[in-house]
Amino acid sequence: MDSTLARRMLAASTEITKAALAEEDPGAVLPLVVRRAAALAEADLGLVMVRDEQDNLTVEASYVGPHAPEPLTDPVGSVLSPHSAASQVAHGGVPVVVDDLIDDPMTAPYVPWALRVYGPFAVAPFGTHERRLGALAVYRRRGAEPFTRVTVDLLTSLAAQAGLALVLAEGSTARQRVAVYQERERIARDLHDVIVQRLYAAGVQLNVLDRRIADELDPSDAKRLTEITDQIDQTIAEVRATVRTLTSSDPEQSRQAPDLADSLRGEVRIAGELLGKPPELELSGDLDEVPVAVADHARAALREALSNVVRHSGARNVLVRVRRTYDGLLLQVTDDGCGVPRDVTRRGLRNMAERATAAGGSCTVDSSPESGSTVTWQVPLAAS
Repeated sequence: MDSTLARRMLAASTEITKAALAEEDPGAVLPLVVRRAAALAEADLGLVMVRDEQDNLTVEASYVGPHAPEPLTDPVGSVLSPHSAASQVAHGGVPVVVDDLIDDPMTAPYVPWALRVYGPFAVAPFGTHERRLGALAVYRRRGAEPFTRVTVDLLTSLAAQAGLALVLAEGSTARQRVAVYQERERIARDLHDVIVQRLYAAGVQLNVLDRRIADELDPSDAKRLTEITDQIDQTIAEVRATVRTLTSSDPEQSRQAPDLADSLRGEVRIAGELLGKPPELELSGDLDEVPVAVADHARAALREALSNVVRHSGARNVLVRVRRTYDGLLLQVTDDGCGVPRDVTRRGLRNMAERATAAGGSCTVDSSPESGSTVTWQVPLAAS
């Protein structure tokens, strides 16, 4: 997935999440969802279909693109056949994509008259695992390019957000809200473990390529390559910000951080996949009560340190130590690589130092070509 597409997905997901967390009613959230789905999929028409108490699937919201052929009649309010592809997806939870609605035997018998001006079609389930609420569908005019697998995957992810928005707006009991937050956490894990990892790997590969051909590039090409890498880093930061929003009902007021030990293990796991060998991780002390702000700084500091190791060190062995003491938190990353090259940007190291200073601590880097590097990041904590 390229960085531009990832940024568009992030923007759509963030906007939908904010609307859901603001407890918008379904009538306000669903049109937003279908507009963003159509734009993301580059579709001419988008529909949200919801199951009612009799298990019928009804079109509740639609969006027609500015250059699309108008449906023959307004599809909102239409009740779909229980044998239609959308109904099957709403019940079974498996996306469906066809190249032409009229020609494909899966869809041809059940295409409403209003939609016969369209060809390529993709539909994904929306709702949570606990509550399958309906389906989200996109269409392109007849003769247009079919939807790709990447587009269908994006639609499926966005459909999960659509269901989440509706459940949040309707949820009135504590049990429903617990299920919603669990679904948010699942989506957050998908964003972190799939999208972030792919972008991170792409950034590392670009850095490696830059180092290999640096002497052969024109200054303008070298600058452009650096800008692309910076854009990937910014996209990763934005995805991680969305993950934090999804995993906290009120990120500004939450008093307890997400599990710090688990998130540190996640950072180490991603670095290990890129290094080809997992770093050794040593955790000691009680990390459960580390304040939210300090935990965020620590996660970001470890991410920066491991990113430098992956991109520049050529290390074979990496050791990560995180220790909670009586009055402080210590994070140390040691590698046996080539040290910090003189010609690499120090932005990541500066970010680590700034985070340590903001938390009242310090960050030091010991580096040499012979012995590798050791980054030591430590901040004080109130005595418990």
